[in-house]
Amino acid sequence: MSAELPRRSAAELAALLASGETSSVELTQAHLDRIAAVDDAVAAFLHVDAEGALAAAAETDRRRAAGEELPELAGVPIAVKDVVVTKGLPTTAGSKILEGWVPPYDATLVERLRAAGLPILGKTNMDEFAMGSSTEFSAYGPTRNPWDLERIPGGSGGGSAAAVAAFEAPLAIGTDTGGSIRQPGAVTGTVGAKPTYGGISRYGLIAMASSLDQAGPVTRTVLDAALLHELIGGHDPRDATSLPDPLGPLAAAAREGATGELKGVRVGVVAELGGEGYQSGVRDRFAESIELLRGAGAEIVEVHCPSFEYALAAYYLIMPAEASSNLAKFDGMRFGLRVEPSDGPVTAERVMAATRGAGFGDEVKRRVILGTYALSAGYYDAYYGSAQKVRTLIQRDLATAFTQADVLVSPTAPTTAFRFGEKLDDPLAMYLNDVATIPANLAGIPGISVPNGLAEDGLPTGFQVLAPAREDARVYRVAAALETLLESTWGGSILDRAPELEVAP
Repeated sequence: MSAELPRRSAAELAALLASGETSSVELTQAHLDRIAAVDDAVAAFLHVDAEGALAAAAETDRRRAAGEELPELAGVPIAVKDVVVTKGLPTTAGSKILEGWVPPYDATLVERLRAAGLPILGKTNMDEFAMGSSTEFSAYGPTRNPWDLERIPGGSGGGSAAAVAAFEAPLAIGTDTGGSIRQPGAVTGTVGAKPTYGGISRYGLIAMASSLDQAGPVTRTVLDAALLHELIGGHDPRDATSLPDPLGPLAAAAREGATGELKGVRVGVVAELGGEGYQSGVRDRFAESIELLRGAGAEIVEVHCPSFEYALAAYYLIMPAEASSNLAKFDGMRFGLRVEPSDGPVTAERVMAATRGAGFGDEVKRRVILGTYALSAGYYDAYYGSAQKVRTLIQRDLATAFTQADVLVSPTAPTTAFRFGEKLDDPLAMYLNDVATIPANLAGIPGISVPNGLAEDGLPTGFQVLAPAREDARVYRVAAALETLLESTWGGSILDRAPELEVAP
């Protein structure tokens, strides 16, 4: 049975734990065995904590045996993106400048995972400081897509998505600043959910862009994402941007949607997020998914968000500006890497320059330079100020669109996973991967990506669902309905079609 456990959904594993058919120790060991077997090829993890995960699993088994009332997911193991701080475990944000750093505290969401009894398998690979769409910008080497090891797993959270897609973990935590949960989900055939901004605490996340960053679930089913969201979400007084509102019945919404019934739900197709620049297979699978929703009783309408034309440009001014400010703390003085100049006087300015030059990768340097320029005297209003005005226009477009539809939908990413190195020499081509996901971050609204088929190249495509702020339950209901309709069409999960990874002896 142990060898079969990693292929079960988190909800199925939770049911096995509740019935006593397995233990958290057995379950955790099965996933550690899977990591040992395939992660040399996938490279999803930067750090695996076998000892800590098994100890946490044993404690959860003890609590369950003692009759303690536990959350539904208690005992189900999880992986955590390396941008989330974890007490006693290395946290590097994929950067050399934090190599070997072990935080003295846990992020709020990690505290909640530990309290709920979820063993943490380890920390997953990512683009350095979450800057990238391919996980090629990790200082520790790329993660590989389990569907094709010569292709990217998306980014910046490619490690979390690949771990879930490769059955190394049933659940993972990602962060989404411009699509870094949803875009990896689309290209790996997994489910990635970005909550309403403020719905999950950002306390303990190493910030890139504070007004955009949001942690969220990476899973294989919509119900698993809703269960994990409920577990880690909710108000946190240590995060000034944390929403005071209750999350609402997210898992119940997913279970309702799983009936495949959407009568009376208005689904808005965003005209600006499709067409030219989108791979033919992506467009075809999207059109087929729309027809499935129509067949389930949904009313399909076309909506227009004309300001989306400027979303990419606005995002790539706001995000680097905030990143340049947030990364100023990495100066070689207080923590992390310190590099002293090889010649001349050792001054604070020269130590900072040497440290940042050696510790930051090319993409981080590119964005810090761009952001610092956008914030500089004489250019602030022309660049950063103008981008914030566009952000307001995007929010207004979305508010208008949501008067015409209950949810908005689009392809998650314009293409399937591309090959390693294909876009490294063209940053603008790399940035275009986020064209459909960025508007949700600029507006702070929830979104989810669900796998909706395979393109002509045999690789997964993603379907994105967006809802108004604080209406995360709508996202889960519609996504779960589509998931049910698609699985009925396919005869199972899309990951059942993924090629088998070679298992290490």
